[in-house]
Amino acid sequence: MGNDRSLVLLQGLLGGLLAGVALTLSGPWWMVPALALLWAASRSSLASAIWGGVAVLVSHRWLLALHPLMWIGVPAWLSLPVAVGIWLACALLAALLLACWSALVNRLPLRGSFTDAVLAAAVWGLVEVALSQSPVFWIGVGGSVLPADPPLAALSRWIGEGGLAALQLLLGWWLWRLLTLSRRESGWPRLLSGGLLSLLVLHGLGAWLLQNPVRLGAESDRAEFSVGLWQPAIPTREKFSAQRQRELPGRLQMALQEADAAGADWLMAPEGTLPLHGSLMAPAPIPLMSGGFHWSRGRQHSAMVLVEAGGTTPVSSLDKHRLVPLGEWVPAWPGLSGLSAIGGLEAGEPSRLWRWGGPPAAVAICYEISNGAALARAVAEGAEWILAAANLDPYPILLQQQYLALAQLRSLESARPLLSTVNTGPTAMIRADGQMAERLAAFDPGLLLAPLQPRKGLTGYVRWGEAPLWLMVGVSSLLLVRSASRSGLRPARPRRRKTPPLDQE
Repeated sequence: MGNDRSLVLLQGLLGGLLAGVALTLSGPWWMVPALALLWAASRSSLASAIWGGVAVLVSHRWLLALHPLMWIGVPAWLSLPVAVGIWLACALLAALLLACWSALVNRLPLRGSFTDAVLAAAVWGLVEVALSQSPVFWIGVGGSVLPADPPLAALSRWIGEGGLAALQLLLGWWLWRLLTLSRRESGWPRLLSGGLLSLLVLHGLGAWLLQNPVRLGAESDRAEFSVGLWQPAIPTREKFSAQRQRELPGRLQMALQEADAAGADWLMAPEGTLPLHGSLMAPAPIPLMSGGFHWSRGRQHSAMVLVEAGGTTPVSSLDKHRLVPLGEWVPAWPGLSGLSAIGGLEAGEPSRLWRWGGPPAAVAICYEISNGAALARAVAEGAEWILAAANLDPYPILLQQQYLALAQLRSLESARPLLSTVNTGPTAMIRADGQMAERLAAFDPGLLLAPLQPRKGLTGYVRWGEAPLWLMVGVSSLLLVRSASRSGLRPARPRRRKTPPLDQE
């Protein structure tokens, strides 16, 4: 009995390590075996919790780069404990979620059946989508597909990131059942051939979608634009120093002039480039779309702001809706204000659609890039391209790789080109088929001139969102209820008598 328990816990640990690697290196060949181990460990809530916690500890280890935090006023002795505490809190949340998922799996009436697997996988996908709209989620199973498997990721045009997560859960279930069934059993060959055929069909459909992007995202009638993407590469810990504050306006003006000379129609600058009440040193030769700050109704907002050609101050903006806990949004409790270098912000409206005078854009500021549902709604409302702006410093290259994978997924889901401008990278142009066309070197300052062809037309995911997942939940639930009603209630276990029968007294 003890050996069985130890084996289950070991399965959870190894599966979590593999999942963490999958979210670091990307690829279903890492994630699917990790999920197979999760299915094996799912009979234990503790083992499932270990799977989730370890996966986040490995994949989100970039959170430790928050240390040192002295530049925002955190005492030196408290800096590392704060960074480690945030890292561990994220792992604990993942562990709790996986324990709840395990409890659901164990309450289903036909454990191990395909119907059970469909319901559990669909619920996972829906929860992942819901979490992506909250302030406590960055990347999940659905985001692990890219850049390793573009054909499988292309299916997101129909089912979104949540659907990709559910699909990988089902592939993991298939691998688990394949390894646990005896080859002598009659269903083993059918299970093997069915799974391999499904893999072939899924990748074939995805490859077809990649080769036929125009059918789902027709080109707009607008002409092609040329856009300058500026990567200033200013270390965040030095950004608010007197020297950097003196240098920034001049560097921004030079970037505008360089982009204008290169024929750019407008320039994009990263999140937080323009300070509060900031203005340009001289009139902008071309429009500037920059991350910045502004006051509205007595509250401070982080936003993308527009400075028109010939102007020096912003005339339009779209506020950031999804704020980073503690880094941007700080509870009004004594002693916590120092955890934010910008003193705490107010969230903007949920809509990510920005009609700024040019081709309408779906805007993702910082980790709003993980919220595919919000960007899909903006595309449904008329967005013809995706604008992504962020500041990922002081985090390492691992976070940039995850950000780029999510950006590619957003392009695939909506069949829209994406332009990304990030302080230290990734500053890149991603085509509507999710392929990266151009990119600046990470951590180096530079200006990238990127072509932009706005697109129209709606993908399946933009049209119906998470409806396929809800359909999976509905159909599988009906099948389980029908099966349970046919088999009847489970017989109750006989209880031991505490007193002898009357005839023995």
